[in-house]
Amino acid sequence: MIIKSADFICSNTQISKLPPPLKPEYAFIGRSNVGKSSLINMLTQKKGLAKTSQTPGKTQLINHFLVNENWYIVDLPGYGYARISKSKKEDWNKFIRTYLDKRESLQCVMVLIDSRLEPQKIDLEFCNWLGEKGLPFVTVFTKADKQSSIKTDQNIAKFRKALLASFEEAPQHFITSSENLLGRDEVLNFIDNINQSFEPPVFNEERYK
Repeated sequence: MIIKSADFICSNTQISKLPPPLKPEYAFIGRSNVGKSSLINMLTQKKGLAKTSQTPGKTQLINHFLVNENWYIVDLPGYGYARISKSKKEDWNKFIRTYLDKRESLQCVMVLIDSRLEPQKIDLEFCNWLGEKGLPFVTVFTKADKQSSIKTDQNIAKFRKALLASFEEAPQHFITSSENLLGRDEVLNFIDNINQSFEPPVFNEERYK
């Protein structure tokens, strides 16, 4: 897939104000500080499209980016960052989970995992929740340039083995690096293949007026 355009469309905290679900959407989510903004910028080759921050947990909104005027990257708030109030965290969790569970045009959840780490409980719990809801997802291992490929492969193998405690088979996975474009073509081709068979869902227009 060749990226010709990538534009910020809107930020929201209300499901009713999201763009009408007429184009395929791919939700990017992971633990805070997993490198989500950098990955989005790498995929679109548009520096600064998604705002990177030194402060984990900075993204607190659902951000829609329209790619090639044809499909959306949806940047979701990171999970697992402790320095926010419990009530706010619960509000965000409810908002995010409602979006994931109810969004008609959501095609796949891209769960970002830091490839440098051993399997993290919070990542496994989130994947299990997606599985319980029957939501399609893949795992995207980030920051692979920060260590040897052997170490990356070992951590991925451990994570996939941990998933097999709950799943009959582990989901498809990608290995990425925002520094050297590793995995860019693979992720974009995966999205492109799904886009080919996308049909706009029937939805209630009143929700989006």
